[in-house]
Amino acid sequence: MARSGRRSLRASEPQPVTFVELFFDLVFVFAVTQITALTADNLTVGGVLRSVLLFWLIWWAWTQFTWTLNPADTTHPGVRALTLAATAAAFVMATSVTHAFGEDGLWFAIPYVVVRLLGLGLQVLVDLERPGVDHAIVSRWTGLSAIGLALVLVGGAVSPEARTWLWLLAIVADLVAAAVAGRSGSTWDLNPAHIAERHGLFVIIAIGESLIVAATGVAGEPRTASLVAVAGAALLVACLLWWSYFGWLKDALEHHLSSAPPERLGNLTRDAFSLSHFPLIAGIIGFAVATEEIVAHPDEPASAAVVAALGVGVALFVGFSAVSYWRLSGRILVARVVLLAVMAGALVAVAALAPVWPLVVVAGALFAIVAIEAAAAPQAKAIREDHAQRPLGRERGGPDARADV
Repeated sequence: MARSGRRSLRASEPQPVTFVELFFDLVFVFAVTQITALTADNLTVGGVLRSVLLFWLIWWAWTQFTWTLNPADTTHPGVRALTLAATAAAFVMATSVTHAFGEDGLWFAIPYVVVRLLGLGLQVLVDLERPGVDHAIVSRWTGLSAIGLALVLVGGAVSPEARTWLWLLAIVADLVAAAVAGRSGSTWDLNPAHIAERHGLFVIIAIGESLIVAATGVAGEPRTASLVAVAGAALLVACLLWWSYFGWLKDALEHHLSSAPPERLGNLTRDAFSLSHFPLIAGIIGFAVATEEIVAHPDEPASAAVVAALGVGVALFVGFSAVSYWRLSGRILVARVVLLAVMAGALVAVAALAPVWPLVVVAGALFAIVAIEAAAAPQAKAIREDHAQRPLGRERGGPDARADV
């Protein structure tokens, strides 16, 4: 507990997302734009793998800080100051993304480590003010996380070739730390509504970033029929991506997480949000990369790499939103699985045509998903109404194994 006369770092009751958190998030979305640019300039297997590696580190810094701020009082001056300090470090990290595998690797590695250390330190301080619980789980998580941080720091100082392997080992160390922390059996201090809201905001800002990419390509070009067609199709796909997540799924994820027993809350948050939303956001990056290339060359058939970025990106977004839902509810969204397979086949068939057609195929698949799931509106409405009555509560219960449309 906080000492007498000193304001507690831990919130006395669950809080909504605050402006300092949104400010922090915006810097990370800028990092996403940098990953998009890096991937578009290196659309090869090796380039994509390096982008995935960098994005993991960026995402892990963001998601760990999200866990830190979840129980914290983000109106506390000290919490705000540490969050703004982390924002400043993240800004340097984001501006160094395109140089991370060059000779200036430490310009990425050092601010990354600073962000993580600030987050871990604040996490420990907030947890120590949590009364009547074993604090060993956070201490264990913090200690194991130091292994990955050391590997990232050393990796930034060695040659670019060795850096890749050390940073891959850092990812493995992060996953081991998360697995061990989740296996401890302790109860994490988490507010499900805040977790769902933070991830939902990151998703919507990332989708917005993909629109900025398309708009930037259109702004400086003469208005031709092919340019208008691909820009309109890209806008339609972005809107349908939004609908496929926010139409009902985001509320359902929050509902099921809020209904989880406290002892399972940490593991479910880790799997459904921290892990499953990584490929989901990576899918938005893939869509943005494809959109940038298609808008730049609206009269030429897209290359196989661009079509693959479009198809794989949308599949990651839609597929891992379904994985997140399955992890929380135990239910399989069959329509998403089937229509993604149909979409993949159709993309192969139209790959050699004008670039608007791959976008039309993707839009058609997304529209079908949205329409089919809208037919289950009574179920989605029941979830929203039940959640509205208990926005911050939880009920005990486990997932069942039924399949949904």
